[in-house]
Amino acid sequence: MAVIVVKLGSSTLVDAAGELRHEVLEARVRDLVRVRRQGHHPVLVTSGAIACGLGRLGMRERPTALPDLQAASAVGQGVLFQRYAEAFAPHGVVPAQVLLTSGDLAARSSYLNARTTLRRLTELGAIPIINENDTTATDELTFGDNDVLAAQVALLIGATWLLLLTDRDGLYVAGPDGPELLGDVPAGTPPDTVPLATMPGSGRGRGGIASKVAAASMATGGGVTCVIASGSADGVIPSVSSGHHVGTRFGPASRPEAAFKLWLRHAKPTLGRIVVDDGAARALRERGTSLLAVGVVASEGAFQAGDAVEVVGSDGSGVVGKGISAMSADEVRLVAGLKTEDVRQRVPEAAPQVIHRDEFVLAADPRSAAGPAAGGVV
Repeated sequence: MAVIVVKLGSSTLVDAAGELRHEVLEARVRDLVRVRRQGHHPVLVTSGAIACGLGRLGMRERPTALPDLQAASAVGQGVLFQRYAEAFAPHGVVPAQVLLTSGDLAARSSYLNARTTLRRLTELGAIPIINENDTTATDELTFGDNDVLAAQVALLIGATWLLLLTDRDGLYVAGPDGPELLGDVPAGTPPDTVPLATMPGSGRGRGGIASKVAAASMATGGGVTCVIASGSADGVIPSVSSGHHVGTRFGPASRPEAAFKLWLRHAKPTLGRIVVDDGAARALRERGTSLLAVGVVASEGAFQAGDAVEVVGSDGSGVVGKGISAMSADEVRLVAGLKTEDVRQRVPEAAPQVIHRDEFVLAADPRSAAGPAAGGVV
């Protein structure tokens, strides 16, 4: 019994006038019901709230001002979910509205609570309908687009499949005679190495093909198979859940990261930076050690203990990884370069390490086709 997360984009669901494409919505609802009756657990991440609200507020183009976007979301969110509820009703299936911001997933406790709620909803036979809570989200607390949200939901609940539905048949790459449909992307392929063909967009949503590739990379690193396909194709969702090849398929990592480290890598926001010397960078990369104060050169930002920070090498070698700091930025500056026994004298209550190895993830290595190694605390 597999969990399949499906994302429907604004360009698929909403026409140029800001009106819902009812035939597309109803067709995808039938697909979701069919997948559920096959014994799977479908979860829908839907765009379209802002686009629905724009038409009803008389806005012809998507605004850029945050208050206008939030106003459109407030109007459109109810319209969108009501339409889903009406579409599911003849099938005897209950949809459940779930609105999230990235802040809900940044805290470990609320992240786990969201996972518990979503899993319970599917166990009870409901189909979660998830959207970003644009009405209250700020610029700092947004997913960027629903492709990223869908990938995070797939990782959150341990999905088998992530299906990103768009207005194209899949990914197109540059070919000798023009754009060509890309069938498969091997596991571990860096997003910026896929030679995407230039294609026009609809302008109705925030996401684009590049964001879908990034979301696919995020999900596959956690062992989720990702498919990008047409949102208007007949039976597209059951086809994917049955293992049929449609659109563009991204292979999952053979050694996915543990749940905690997936959360740290993708959901926990980075609030500062710690610069380390060459020896510390090498130890983190090659031996998987904890970061000790003696290897710290400097800290940047105003982070607190428990915040996630980026770790970078002082020698220009780039980002080493990301971890949860056991100290505040001020404390890190106080103990930088000190041996452990001297740290205790300078800051008596200090943790024995700046970042514990179980709370650290290395920067993704594009050379590894097998994906990141497993490890850490679940």
